[in-house]
Amino acid sequence: MSEISVQIAGQQHIYLAEAICKEMEESAKVRGTGIAKRDPSYICKKMEEGKAIIAVTNDGRFAGFCYIETWGHGNYVSNSGLIVVPEFRKYGLATKIKKKAFELTRAKYPDAKLFGLTTSAAVMKINSELGYRAVTFGELTDDEDFWKGCQGCINYPILESKDKKMCFCTGMLYDPKEKEAEKWDFIKKSSLYERWKKLKTNKLFNWFQSKEEKSTTRITMI
Repeated sequence: MSEISVQIAGQQHIYLAEAICKEMEESAKVRGTGIAKRDPSYICKKMEEGKAIIAVTNDGRFAGFCYIETWGHGNYVSNSGLIVVPEFRKYGLATKIKKKAFELTRAKYPDAKLFGLTTSAAVMKINSELGYRAVTFGELTDDEDFWKGCQGCINYPILESKDKKMCFCTGMLYDPKEKEAEKWDFIKKSSLYERWKKLKTNKLFNWFQSKEEKSTTRITMI
């Protein structure tokens, strides 16, 4: 297997935009969704803005891709269009691309909620490892432009009939405020535990010291 580099895409990768769009379309056909078709100019724009992650081989071939989209005035962000060329699958490349995209998104939009819709068990697993949780569609963005993106999917009539509240996809969300609260809760609990452990240790030490002093006193008296 060729050596593969996973990096933030830039202008130097624009020549791969058509190949990326073609692979997105083919991948959607295989999944049977008919979604994720993108124009090369859109992909080029993402690269120029530094809002995409690309995997390329050491000889310049395209291996995988993912990009960032913002919704609801930047309050919600999604990592979209995750694809890996079939030739390069089963090497953990999707996980590397997704993690890199997650890191880039958190750096660019630290306060935004990250979310996504997926039917892929592999993507759900990766998202869970990154800290996402499964949610109802009601917890996702209400930005109509996002939901319009589902119109190319064969399951869109189902989504529409359910008033965009459910479909075959699973909604997943990473809320930085929740994570911060969890972190501080853990720190508080850890701090209390450490204080309790020290207190308990000191009490035991004092008890043993007291026993030793009493024993020494008895021996001296004898």
